[in-house]
Amino acid sequence: MAAHEVVIIGSGPAGLTAAIYTARASLAPLVIEGEPSSTSDQPGGQLMLTTEVENFPGFPQGVMGPELMLKFREQAERFGATFVTEKATAVDLAARPFKVWVRDTLHEARAVIVSTGARSLMLGLPEETRLIGHGVSTCATCDGFFFRGQHIAVVGGGDSAIEEATFLTKFAETVTLVHRRDTLRASKIMRARATANPKIRFAWNSRVTRILGDAKVEGVVLTDTVSGEERTLEVTGLFVAIGHRPSTDLFVGQVDMHDNGYLKTRPGTSHTNVPGVFACGDVQDSVYRQAITAAGSGCMAAIDCERWLEAQH
Repeated sequence: MAAHEVVIIGSGPAGLTAAIYTARASLAPLVIEGEPSSTSDQPGGQLMLTTEVENFPGFPQGVMGPELMLKFREQAERFGATFVTEKATAVDLAARPFKVWVRDTLHEARAVIVSTGARSLMLGLPEETRLIGHGVSTCATCDGFFFRGQHIAVVGGGDSAIEEATFLTKFAETVTLVHRRDTLRASKIMRARATANPKIRFAWNSRVTRILGDAKVEGVVLTDTVSGEERTLEVTGLFVAIGHRPSTDLFVGQVDMHDNGYLKTRPGTSHTNVPGVFACGDVQDSVYRQAITAAGSGCMAAIDCERWLEAQH
């Protein structure tokens, strides 16, 4: 068993920023960063699945997502953070010191920062993993600029999908909204906004069953949900907007959550309902979901944590 002042669970922009700040405060954080995989709870979070990041301040020429996260990690290590490259498998937050297990290894902590992120729900197609960042995206705000003047598609029928499609019309020549039904699930005002936009087209009763292209997206195969007929839609980008799922399974019954599964934090802070447990990044943010906002909330969590620990002394 190892005892720590702070254990940080998750290592995306939020977790690594929290690690930098807590390490500089001489709290020697342990970061349980996840294990390499194709999901958002891998070391470095969702940015490890992106190519070029152009909207992170300080990089006027852009930076590759994995390179950016490596710089975050190196900076945290420089100040004394240590890392376990595995996933946390269980937690006990009922009493202090808090307990965090990585398989059979127990880590105790006076404070815990949760930054396990959220994963975009995907279509489950084998091509998605290969083409994510090469025409397949889950973030219009992040990647829309790269599709200027192109023909692209958005999958989904809710408010989020309409928001993504509307935003993408600022760049794309056309945006085809692919929906498996013949009516949108989105709110009335969002439906009206979409149908009034001359750049938005609709592929009703359709689902994407294959993504075409080896090195980049060259089109998608649509299957009619009524007739079963297939057709090819020639697009160079595919945005999946069918929702997100926060990585909060470890904390069910231990930390208060919203109905959508995101962790609740006290307004304007990173404090959860459990004293000494803090949450930052996409695990508690269902609105912005940007690397820069995640990093900012990681800073908040570190400062809140440091002040809370000082008060306990």
